[in-house]
Amino acid sequence: MAQSADVANQLNQLNSARNLVLGDAALYPQIVNGVLPIVGANTRLELRRWGADFMAETFSSPVLATAVKEQLAPNVLQTIQDILMLPESDTAVLASLVQTAASLYPLIFRHIVNHPEDIKSWETMNAIKQDILRRMDSFPCPVKVCCVKFLQRVVQVQTPGLIADPRRPDQNETSLAIVPRSHSVLTIPNLEAEASGLLDRLLSVFQEENSDPLLVNATLNCLAPLIRTRQSIANKIISAVIEFYPAKHAYPPITPSTRVGVKSMERTARALLINIMKKNQNHPLLGRMQMYIERLMQSRLDVVDESSRKRTLPSEPTDGLDSAKRARLGAETPPLLKVPPMAPGPASFDRLFTLTQDIGLSSFDVKQLPPDLVVKIAVPLLAQVNPSLLTQAVDAVRARYQTITKEQTLQRQQQQAALAEDDDDYEPEYDPMDVAHSTFEQASAVAAEVGDFQPDLVSLGPFVLPQPPPLSEEEAAEVGRSAVARVFSMISAAESDPSQAKGKSQQQLGFARLAGSTFDRDAWAVLLSRLATRAPAGLESGVKVDSRRPTIADSIRQTLYRYILEDFRGRLNIAITWLNEEWYNDRVQMKAAATQRDRSDEEDDQEPTVPLHYDEWVVKLFHGFTTYLDGRDIKVLVRFLSEIPEVTLSLLQMVAGLAKDPERVNLCVQALMYLIMFRPPAREMCLNTLEDVYQTYEESRPAAGKVLAKWRPQNQPPQPNGTAESTASPQEAQASAAQ
Repeated sequence: MAQSADVANQLNQLNSARNLVLGDAALYPQIVNGVLPIVGANTRLELRRWGADFMAETFSSPVLATAVKEQLAPNVLQTIQDILMLPESDTAVLASLVQTAASLYPLIFRHIVNHPEDIKSWETMNAIKQDILRRMDSFPCPVKVCCVKFLQRVVQVQTPGLIADPRRPDQNETSLAIVPRSHSVLTIPNLEAEASGLLDRLLSVFQEENSDPLLVNATLNCLAPLIRTRQSIANKIISAVIEFYPAKHAYPPITPSTRVGVKSMERTARALLINIMKKNQNHPLLGRMQMYIERLMQSRLDVVDESSRKRTLPSEPTDGLDSAKRARLGAETPPLLKVPPMAPGPASFDRLFTLTQDIGLSSFDVKQLPPDLVVKIAVPLLAQVNPSLLTQAVDAVRARYQTITKEQTLQRQQQQAALAEDDDDYEPEYDPMDVAHSTFEQASAVAAEVGDFQPDLVSLGPFVLPQPPPLSEEEAAEVGRSAVARVFSMISAAESDPSQAKGKSQQQLGFARLAGSTFDRDAWAVLLSRLATRAPAGLESGVKVDSRRPTIADSIRQTLYRYILEDFRGRLNIAITWLNEEWYNDRVQMKAAATQRDRSDEEDDQEPTVPLHYDEWVVKLFHGFTTYLDGRDIKVLVRFLSEIPEVTLSLLQMVAGLAKDPERVNLCVQALMYLIMFRPPAREMCLNTLEDVYQTYEESRPAAGKVLAKWRPQNQPPQPNGTAESTASPQEAQASAAQ
């Protein structure tokens, strides 16, 4: 009793300490270091349970700063390891310790990256990790769910991530990307290989024959951060999820708990994929994810909801016995009614309902009998009719009626076709309105003839639709914009279709290609480019265009510009194709204008002007995507500058402007060096631009000096000394030296 009272007193004091840190987060270091000896491995179960909960709550608290957590993390590792080494079987303690380890792993990893001399903390963390992984399969289900979160944290930390800002490493995410290559403790290949194996172990729950729905849902929920932050393993995870079908875990008999578990797994998987598709509508696995979601719905209806459906129709007919079972059951076979073919001649009601071959009965006129006698005879006969014979007779009459209806419809169509062919030769007779018929008998005869013959088709003569009203300029522009939007929707559809990418030919067809020959993304892009360039060719010359009303060609150009900037790395082919079309169209129009000017004798001020678009749009497009370039995009920049048809002076000035950013100086110099080596027509302009970069930006001098020393050794620029003379050109420096 005394020990129980002491434990209760200690728990009250510990709860008071927890209330203090919940009110003031600055007290966490003092309280954590103070309670560790009280909740260690040698204490009672109640105290260990409280300590495990408190540590899990501390290192997952959003109020406590990450830097403070990183300082406290090495202090609690030994306590966690000591408790795990005990033959502990309490589920609450184990679950809280695994949660604490999941929160501690990124903190210890970053601590070791910054302090490689603290080898003991890393060894203790590794021992905790190995103990959790070794005992994971024997843990109860609540602890296994926490182990799934621990695996996800280890994989996320030991996989390379993105570096948001190299200048502020403390703000970057904890991953292999922040580990130096020459680290004394952490070996990048070993950690990456371990992360790959743990990821396979995490995804193995989808390949098991009988998986726990709680573990599957926990795994699916933990995969979302990995897919969002780790692009190198995202496709592997999505492929594993797509191969998983919850319905295969529904083994008969299907209990309500099984049905709930399968539905929960299906909804979690569907929510995961829908979230991925919403955030990345151009994902390469978009089509497979949509098919997987549809298959999930179908499999759930076929397997899980089978017991909730109504019974199907009986296999035996409800109005009789199946003919295959009559002999076995000993039932009497119903008589068969022999139905003769319908009598020849025009269709009539008596021939339709005559089912007997007795000439006497078929020729008897029932109208001779009085109605009361017919009623007295028909009622007893109907009461004694065999139901099977009556059903057969009704079916026979129905079949005759359907056959007659089809024949009449076919004859009517043939008559209409014949009358339509004779409409061209039809000439109505002229009948004046003031000519009256001579006798009443003629009028009666015409009326009788019309009453006997009523044609099925009345010829009204040719019918011509009226011409539609002309479109205004606003309506025509709106129709043009809608057509352009439909073409862009075709580009998006072709871009998301995986079958187009597999069968796509690598042959480049050039300017002579047919824009609609392949129906892929490039074909639609060429079609739009030519609509913007070649379609209005010759219509813009010498015409005053209202700048407030953009033309269809300008609308297409603006739409192409926005479409390319949405993903300029993946749509660089479209940008190059468009600019080549613009340059080609400008040269053709300039040649045509020069020919027209030579042939005409008009004054110079009346010569037609040719609007040029290439120079404007190449600069605008380059300015649009260079905002997002970094030092690793040298291939993108070099490919753009090398494949566009012409490098202009204004474009080179924008390339030189990249050197304003110290991180993009090498990008600028390498791009200019490539143009100097492989574009001889633009070599002089590029060399002049490189000299300006050399004189203006000090960071570019080591790289730019090597290029200038090779290509212009006679004009090697002097090293600037910080005076005004350092900004002078090489020619001015030589002139001043000669003087």
